[in-house]
Amino acid sequence: MFVQATTSSRKNGKTYVSYLVRESFRTPKGPRSRTLCNITDLPPQTRDLIIASLKGQDFLPAEQVQLQEALDYGGLAVLNDAWLRFGLGGLFAEMGSPRQRGLLQAVIYSRLLFPCAKLSVAQKAEGTWLAQACGLKADESFDEDDIYLAMDQLNGHWVNLEKQLYQRAFPQAVRLVLYDLTSVYFEGAGPEHLARYGHSRDHRNDRPQILLAVATDTEGLPLHVSVLRGNRNDMQTLQGLLHTLRRRFGIQEATFVFDGGMSSQINLEAMDAAHLGYVTRLSAATLRSLVEELGLEEQLELGDRQKLMEITHEGKRYVIAGGQWRQQRDRERRQSRIDKAETELKRLAAIKRKKVDAQKLASQVGRSLQGLKAHKYFTYSVDAQGKLQWERKGELIEQEAQQDGWYLLHTNQAAQQCPNEQVLGHYKGLLDVEEAFCELKSYLEVRPIFHRRPDRVINHVRLCFLAYWLSARLGGEWRAKGETEEVPRVLRHLQTIRRGLLQMSPNVHRTVMTEVPKNMNEQLQKLGLVSLFATPPTRSA
Repeated sequence: MFVQATTSSRKNGKTYVSYLVRESFRTPKGPRSRTLCNITDLPPQTRDLIIASLKGQDFLPAEQVQLQEALDYGGLAVLNDAWLRFGLGGLFAEMGSPRQRGLLQAVIYSRLLFPCAKLSVAQKAEGTWLAQACGLKADESFDEDDIYLAMDQLNGHWVNLEKQLYQRAFPQAVRLVLYDLTSVYFEGAGPEHLARYGHSRDHRNDRPQILLAVATDTEGLPLHVSVLRGNRNDMQTLQGLLHTLRRRFGIQEATFVFDGGMSSQINLEAMDAAHLGYVTRLSAATLRSLVEELGLEEQLELGDRQKLMEITHEGKRYVIAGGQWRQQRDRERRQSRIDKAETELKRLAAIKRKKVDAQKLASQVGRSLQGLKAHKYFTYSVDAQGKLQWERKGELIEQEAQQDGWYLLHTNQAAQQCPNEQVLGHYKGLLDVEEAFCELKSYLEVRPIFHRRPDRVINHVRLCFLAYWLSARLGGEWRAKGETEEVPRVLRHLQTIRRGLLQMSPNVHRTVMTEVPKNMNEQLQKLGLVSLFATPPTRSA
């Protein structure tokens, strides 16, 4: 049976539509059809139900349809697609049980979507598609102890895993390596022989810490991560990295870019001996001493802050770079420090003391100026009556102002191999890596660390490294398509797309997906992700 709509016109110009329920049947002369009833006078909604029912569709009263579950889905769908495309599942094939591999995958996903302590993963995973995305049962407990045991499976497998990551990401040898250090602090004592007090990039000198040494390519894709003692000197880290990269990845010819903290004479000589190129930034004091040795004409040339200046001194090549923006930043930073220091000096001078101790007051002034990074700008004294006097070092401030905006780069590459602009470009790439460290520590929340066993601290960092690697690979693809927003931010925004399960009857279920918000459609099309949300995933996925 079927519903046939027929149109008829009258002499008065009106047109009428009739809806007839008809039935097909066979006769000796061929197929025929006959009208069973006329449903034209029924309400349109009722007619639509009859038409759909005759086409084989099932209907239930609205009160019998229940939404059994609704899970945050969008960001996990993108991560799952990337996980499969990059072949990351194969890297864990020999580690532990299938459930433990799924838990490791879940921890990596969670660092990008909702970074938290291992104890909180179960709570954060509620109402999300995390368990199903990682091949785990829908009622997965994400028990903290089970996650720790899964993390232990990385022991003994990391070197091979890192090699495979490198081979998949870099089919051809890397020619430019960017290297930098950052610190991550502990809540509590931290593991013995690893957590140490040292120079904190997080400004938490009251906490023991570890150092993370990360090497990346020019696009910020990480090659290697090392976990070092928190009191390790920056200059003592570079040669170990060179040895690891050459032995593990076979990097024999490359240019390394690193900051001034690693540019000791021993490190630079070691790189020359290994026939490796480098670009590094040297200290402001080195810049001042080099400028003092320049002729007047060359010093005047430095006034053009839009132009790079190359200098060869004692057989070494230097490039002086700078710009108006850096000049203004340096001027404002120095003035701010001086103003804060003078405010503090006035406060200390105004304090009325019952007992005068000139030496104690002088020490207090020194510590305050050191804390404000303004000690070099002032001379001060305290007389026997406890009167504090100070004066700005005008000549030093003037000399420093003349070099605002400049910084000194040093390289062992010849100008034919690496022109001035390329030297500057390499160093600016390192600044991008420093921003990537901020992403690594902020978005993935590597810090603070609560683990107590050294191997689990290291494995925690390794899982964050894998999450960062996955984010960097996606970021590279998306930047090529014109996307500028950070990958974790996009993924968390996509999580608002939800996957639901409708229960039509005790034995009938249907998977549905919420409508993609209009403001996301353009972004999904630009990133080529529309196909992931064209149809809802199956219930078992």
